[in-house]
Amino acid sequence: MILDGRDPAAIAAAAQALQQGELVGLPTETVYGLGADAANEAAVAKIFAAKGRPSDHPLIVHVADATGVAHFAFDVPAFAQQLMQAFWPGPLTLILPRRPEVGAAAAGGQDSIGLRCPAHPVAHALLLAARARGVHGVAAPSANKFGRVSPTSAAHVQSEFGDSLLVLDGGACEVGIESTIIDCTRGAPVLLRPGQISREQVQAACGLKLLSKEELAAPSPRASGTLESHYAPNAKVRLMDAKALQAALDVLGSELAGAQATIAVYARTVLRLPSNRVLYRRMPDDAAATAQQLFAVLRDFDAQGVKLIWIEPPPDTPAWEGVRDRLTRAAA
Repeated sequence: MILDGRDPAAIAAAAQALQQGELVGLPTETVYGLGADAANEAAVAKIFAAKGRPSDHPLIVHVADATGVAHFAFDVPAFAQQLMQAFWPGPLTLILPRRPEVGAAAAGGQDSIGLRCPAHPVAHALLLAARARGVHGVAAPSANKFGRVSPTSAAHVQSEFGDSLLVLDGGACEVGIESTIIDCTRGAPVLLRPGQISREQVQAACGLKLLSKEELAAPSPRASGTLESHYAPNAKVRLMDAKALQAALDVLGSELAGAQATIAVYARTVLRLPSNRVLYRRMPDDAAATAQQLFAVLRDFDAQGVKLIWIEPPPDTPAWEGVRDRLTRAAA
């Protein structure tokens, strides 16, 4: 059931559901999440079961504000505090040393835990209402089946899990791709997953060089959304530059004429289409606009029954890193 997230009664109902160990769909500025009380192992187990997600694959815990960090983490280095001050509430997740007595299931059994303070007003209202009921953090991975395209609307969540799930409708997600994840357990910030917040912004905020996980001698903690294959639609995704895209369309032109649409194209370059049976969406020239619509576009192509999605890779620039990461994983 979808409820208006602006309605205080809906917020209260969702907070009560979390307190009672039930699942709730909630909007954030990045994507919609499938939430449960992060300290309730039985409730967290329902997330893994509903998503079909391995129980050792950690979840991000959402807190109402920076004061909620102390409930789950015992050591917050100075540079992590600087990142919180700069980017919270917002699309940044920090991996911190976990208090051993709380959040083990949400952390996938690791001694670290991912924490985020979302900026969406509906998420913030829910987290405050839940905290008043004793729920100090909400574990909430993206509200989709494991490995599939993340949802950016309440309708997407309902299509994944049906009418029985209580979903707070907060409108379309403003950012559209998941949060940047920074590991703060190594004495220096380490990028585990790119997002809207760029490397340059992180380095400027904390005054330290942002390392990549490949630069570490020891393995980084497992983190959400970092598997080689992830964010994948049902259709097969292939990344092709504009020249290769046009050549492929020209070769297949005669075969596509009159056939049911089986190919979709998402590109910044204006291409010659051999048939109106090819579904075409133009990718925005702006990275933020592309991120905001990316998952909705992939879901729409799936809904129209295409078998192949051909995508022009975005520019190899820092602003596009989050989009490039999601597309590379979708095509893996």
